[in-house]
Amino acid sequence: MATEVAPDPPALRIARRERALAQMAADDLDVLVLGRQANIRYVTGAPQLWIAGTRPFGPMCVLVRATGGIYLNSTDDEGIPEEIDHDHLYGLAWNPLTLIEVMKGIDGAATARRVGTDALTPTFATLLPQAFPRAEIVDAETTMRAARRIKTPDEVAALGTALRVAERGLAAGVGELRAGVSSQTLAGAVLEAMAAGGVSTPATQDAAWITSRETSTGTSHRAVQEGDLVAFSAGALADGYVAEVGRTWPAGDIAGAAARALYKRLDVLYDKLIDGCRPGAPAQRLLEAYPAAGEPLPPMAVAHGLGLGFDPPVVCRTLVSEGNGEFLEAGMVLAVTGFVWQEGVGGVLRRDTVHITDQGPQLLTESPCWSAT
Repeated sequence: MATEVAPDPPALRIARRERALAQMAADDLDVLVLGRQANIRYVTGAPQLWIAGTRPFGPMCVLVRATGGIYLNSTDDEGIPEEIDHDHLYGLAWNPLTLIEVMKGIDGAATARRVGTDALTPTFATLLPQAFPRAEIVDAETTMRAARRIKTPDEVAALGTALRVAERGLAAGVGELRAGVSSQTLAGAVLEAMAAGGVSTPATQDAAWITSRETSTGTSHRAVQEGDLVAFSAGALADGYVAEVGRTWPAGDIAGAAARALYKRLDVLYDKLIDGCRPGAPAQRLLEAYPAAGEPLPPMAVAHGLGLGFDPPVVCRTLVSEGNGEFLEAGMVLAVTGFVWQEGVGGVLRRDTVHITDQGPQLLTESPCWSAT
């Protein structure tokens, strides 16, 4: 088995980089200075395995629009794409002035007019103008979000790989569902199956829970009882990409009439959610699907973008307001969530990975759902 770190495939990384460069041109940016790992991987295609953990912003990658040249913080060549020259690599430094000296040596640094960063600390807000003396330093996280929100065909394929791992995990959890088992055991089955599929970094640790019969926002971690509605949520981080799937299954061979009615309510809601996943539709329509189906808004986001981590948009009651101008576009990939709840019964969750195409929504998820019919 090969153990070396490999860069992302050429077609995948080059198409992403072209989108980033095109967005730089649209936003009139001469240089991008990046510190966020997802943005760095997007433009370079280089997986960096040594940057785990929380850290402040630092100039870890630079993209020059005029030449397409990339300067990357890396201690060796492992996993570095062939188009990034060895002399464009620079080592980790604890002294920020050392990094500023590297920035000064970048082609075009002295003449750049507009330099964008995806984050900034007070220290580098003070120091970056020394590296780019003629430039206006501006926020470029919006530039990266605009580039990343539309997925290339190779990105959709990469998301599909992550999704298959997540679905195997979900199936393993459902296979262990029975009265007397704990939700921790079910979650362990999900995570174990994903690890066996080559993914040891799940998108979430809370992979299984018994939905509460007392409150729509509550969960229970007691042993499963006959008739419980048990939710499974699997998300896999594979080769940088995150995909998600969620299902709810009743414990026991036969679900009661109240539970069956709940699943039928979810079917009505879900048809409206999927119908709203069309290019040109306002993101607000996904929120409106809930009251249109006679359901209250759920405690979680109704939808969020998927990609190298989480991409825009995030559609929930607090982040999307009517008339905010957020529209769905062909090429987006969303995790779309339907959730209904009934006091005394519990809740039913369904989450799918949906690709928005010019022809309409394409469901990438293949996991079966429990049916009330």
